[in-house]
Amino acid sequence: MSHHTAPLVVVMGVSGSGKTTVGKLLARDLDVPYIEGDDLHPAANVAKMRAGDPLDDEDRRPWLDEIARWLAGHADSGGVVTCSALKRRYRDRLTTAAPNVFFLHLDGSPELIAARITARQGHFMPPELLHSQFADLEPLGDDEAGAAIPVDGKPQDTAALARAAVTSA
Repeated sequence: MSHHTAPLVVVMGVSGSGKTTVGKLLARDLDVPYIEGDDLHPAANVAKMRAGDPLDDEDRRPWLDEIARWLAGHADSGGVVTCSALKRRYRDRLTTAAPNVFFLHLDGSPELIAARITARQGHFMPPELLHSQFADLEPLGDDEAGAAIPVDGKPQDTAALARAAVTSA
C-alpha cells in the first residue's frame, strides 16, 4: 500500500465475523470515509439471501462492481468498505479497480461465527448460509496486500489489530 495516500481498506470475511463493527471503528480511527458493502447489494440479492439461498458468482457481479466503483472513487482520499470478498477472483476484481487496496480478513472459527450470527438481530443473512460462506472462503494469498486478523477478542481489540496491520503495511 502506498504511504503517500490515506489507506484504502476492504474489511472482509464471512457473515458474522464483525466486518461492520470493525470497519466503522477502523474508519473512525483512520479518519477516512466508511461504507457498508451490504448496502450496495441489489434488492434481488438481499431477497435471495433472506430466502435462505446462497448467492452465486453472477449474483455477486453487480455488487462487486459497485464496491469496485466506490474503491476507485476513494483511491486517493482513502476509505473503508466492508465486503465478504470470499474468493480470490472477487478480490482481484476489486484490486483491478483500486490497485492500492489492503484486505483485512476477519478470521474466526465456524463455531464462533455461528454463535454470533445466531445471536444477532435484524440482519438479512440467515445462519443456514454460513456453511456456504466458509466453503467459498479462499484465504488471502501471499501475493495479496492484506492481513488476517483474529476475531476472538472484543471488537475494540480486533479494530486495534486491524489498524496496526493497515498502518504498518
